[in-house]
Amino acid sequence: MSDRKSLIAEMRRAALDAGRVILDIYERGFATERKADGSPVTEADRQGEALILKRLAAAAPEIAVVSEENAASHALAPPERFFLVDPLDGTKEFVSRNGEFTVNIALIEQGVPVLGVVYAPVKDQLFWVDVQGNAIEERAGRQSVITARTPPATGLIAAVSRSHLDEASTAFLEGHKLAGTISAGSSLKFCLVARGEADVYPRFGPTNEWDTAAGDAVLRAAGGRMLTPEGEVFRYGKPGYGNGPYVAWGKA
Repeated sequence: MSDRKSLIAEMRRAALDAGRVILDIYERGFATERKADGSPVTEADRQGEALILKRLAAAAPEIAVVSEENAASHALAPPERFFLVDPLDGTKEFVSRNGEFTVNIALIEQGVPVLGVVYAPVKDQLFWVDVQGNAIEERAGRQSVITARTPPATGLIAAVSRSHLDEASTAFLEGHKLAGTISAGSSLKFCLVARGEADVYPRFGPTNEWDTAAGDAVLRAAGGRMLTPEGEVFRYGKPGYGNGPYVAWGKA
């Protein structure tokens, strides 16, 4: 069975290499198609996923993989240990060419995201969880430990979705003292909370587990929390891998 240190290394390499493939397609141009649910999909989604699945299968063939573009994997009965993969989180951001898309890879153990890698190719910004359980930000070859912050008395900074802000999330925020908001795409919102730039990220609209697991892993390693609106710890391996509403918090 693969050890955690080797898994982290391969997850990082897979995310970085997939990101390079995706960035090449982003820069040279691409066509956009529509999936059955109406959401966009591109060549970058498919090529990024193919690379990641190949790498994970070679590194840890004993661990199942559930991935966004592999519809057959969505029917897999959730095992105790599995990968969740979103090769291109923020396809709308990719299509609109604002650079706020990421590659997400997470390892789930007994419902908990214990390892996660989030890579933003345009920003060349990598977030991941090291073998000691620290949240790491890596840019230009430099690594630093990041931690969520305790909200200041002046009010919360909220991270909100650039493309998917829903009425229920807005209503939730209206019930709290806010000092400001930051709009961002993809799982970068989790990373804003993890690095202490924001204090809360609510999402009441529909998402899937592969959308959130990697960012959630980084957030938890940074000292943050991923909760249901009722205050319960958020879990993975739900039937169909669909998420209910959640609130990602920094430190209490």
